[in-house]
Amino acid sequence: MIDLHSHLLPAIDDGSRSLEQSVVVLREMARRGITDIALTPHVLAGRMADGVPPAHDEAFERLRAVTPPGIALHRGAEVMLDRPVTIAPELLRRFTLGGSRYLLVEFPRLVASQAVRQALTNLVEQGVRPVLAHPERCACCTPASVRRWKQTGALMQVDATTLLSARGRGERARLLVEAGLADIAAADNHGDDRLIDAVHEALDRQGGAMQADLLVSRNPRAVLDDRPTEEVPPLRLRRSIVQRIRGLLEPEDS
Repeated sequence: MIDLHSHLLPAIDDGSRSLEQSVVVLREMARRGITDIALTPHVLAGRMADGVPPAHDEAFERLRAVTPPGIALHRGAEVMLDRPVTIAPELLRRFTLGGSRYLLVEFPRLVASQAVRQALTNLVEQGVRPVLAHPERCACCTPASVRRWKQTGALMQVDATTLLSARGRGERARLLVEAGLADIAAADNHGDDRLIDAVHEALDRQGGAMQADLLVSRNPRAVLDDRPTEEVPPLRLRRSIVQRIRGLLEPEDS
């Protein structure tokens, strides 16, 4: 299994606060069968022209020196598209996932659907393949809007733990999986217990072994290898099983 979205660079953003905290999480990931993790600290599009902050490079080297065996680290960033990205291609590649053409991006929750489509189109025109992190967080996220976003060439990365939540964003994420619109699942770990193996197990139990493998293994590997990803077939999810996994008492988060 491969997780392309995490905030485990120690003391860099709102994720892991220390080297020790990151190592504990990485050790548990390796134990659960996760072989690769992309480190994707928050970056504003308006600051990308300044290059990768030296603090990010320093934190990566410190973490790489003590990374537990069995798990490989990959560089990247989660770019908030607060404005159009207009930097040289060689600089842009310093922010992509593993130096590939794939760039993890996000938007504010209340962004307009057309604004998402335009921003994704702008990136594709620069030779970038956007990977939209947690589209289910956007209030405008519907299967119809996501189909339009994917027509630009963008991929959709749903949050693994959100996918298993009972209501709100979880329901929006499940609709994407059911419609065959999700391309990748990632945990968005912030130095905590969010891991992708839970969604792999849940989908497998519902007859979605192929979808689980594509979402957390084959498509993430294609991204790191800078290859085309595969379409993930639609999967009908049984609500009763999702509710048993996460329970019915979670607060509404829509």
